[in-house]
Amino acid sequence: MNEQNILIVRCGEVALKGMNKPYFERMLADRIRTNLRGFEGVDVKRHEGLIFVRADKRLSMDAIIKETTKVFGVASVSKAIEAEPELDKISEAAVGYMTELINTRGVKTFKVEAKRADKNFPVKSPEIGRIIGAKILIGCKVLKVDVHDPDVLLHVDVRHDRTYIYEGKVSGFGGLPLGTNGKGMVLLSGGIDSPVAAWMMAKRGMLIEAVHFHSYPYTSPRAQQKVEELAGILASYCGRFKMHVINLLPIQEQIVMNCPEEETTILVRRFMMKIAERIAEKRDCMMLITGENLGQVASQTAEALVVTDASVTKPVMRPLIAMDKVDIMEKAKEIGTYEKSIEPYEDCCTVFLPKHPTTKPRLERILASESKLDAEGLIEAAVNSAEVINIDVK
Repeated sequence: MNEQNILIVRCGEVALKGMNKPYFERMLADRIRTNLRGFEGVDVKRHEGLIFVRADKRLSMDAIIKETTKVFGVASVSKAIEAEPELDKISEAAVGYMTELINTRGVKTFKVEAKRADKNFPVKSPEIGRIIGAKILIGCKVLKVDVHDPDVLLHVDVRHDRTYIYEGKVSGFGGLPLGTNGKGMVLLSGGIDSPVAAWMMAKRGMLIEAVHFHSYPYTSPRAQQKVEELAGILASYCGRFKMHVINLLPIQEQIVMNCPEEETTILVRRFMMKIAERIAEKRDCMMLITGENLGQVASQTAEALVVTDASVTKPVMRPLIAMDKVDIMEKAKEIGTYEKSIEPYEDCCTVFLPKHPTTKPRLERILASESKLDAEGLIEAAVNSAEVINIDVK
């Protein structure tokens, strides 16, 4: 029966859905198929609240598990074997499974945990565990039962048409399948925070696009390449997306020439938000996403965030707003963006940086400063000059 490798995929939060649960399960299965499209001979199917991945035994299951656990909505996966839902068949498969673990890992102790999803099965879960455990002790003389700290915790999952036997679970990221919660536009810099923010919103099922600002020639082409590489890492989780690249230098020069120096940072930030909103409207994005973190820098004080939000009408999602920097860094390391983010290339936020930026801007003063500029003309020119880069999964 076990001519293929079998992977049990658990749906986590998706399993808690109500009438729309089948929709979320279909979306999750589709995302798993997309992530595994590089493997030939892989079959992905939904069954009884789980998703099963069946793969040719010549394929690397470690690689398949790695790609599957990247899919948002996957809570955990287990490599399993299957047997007919009859006690003799289950026992035979369990003995074979444990024999292989003895030969490959030298295990000495075990415990059986049985679950009877099929309530019509004539034997109840605790008794199934005792029967299978006894058969394993007879078939594998070197093994002993240890209910407190076993080398192997053997799971036996009895279902209507199959029984699945497995050991352990590999955790996924959880969340919701991509595409189940609209689309957002992330302001993507080359730093640590914004890639993590994009990842966290995608984890909640949101498709993303990105807008990136540079200040060429004050920022280098290599700095932009770094951001494209960061976006490529995100694409391995979020799927392919478009990144809109805009030169912010003409706007920065106008602000420096016409506005108070201490307001430069907040004024530039407001223009970035306005431009991102215009592009978001064209691309049917419901909201903006930023990596802002309360109090981290001058433009991220409570007062500054209020002034920033007043520049746009779309909702602004800030998933990192209350996180400590060390926690953001740990998440960046976990998802693989940290090492790229800390490469020492300048970005547009370091250009024309004031010595003493205002940390408590007042909206009326900022609006008065903006009135000295042709804001609409500057925004329109920036949007029309955007370069669009397709970010593909690597």
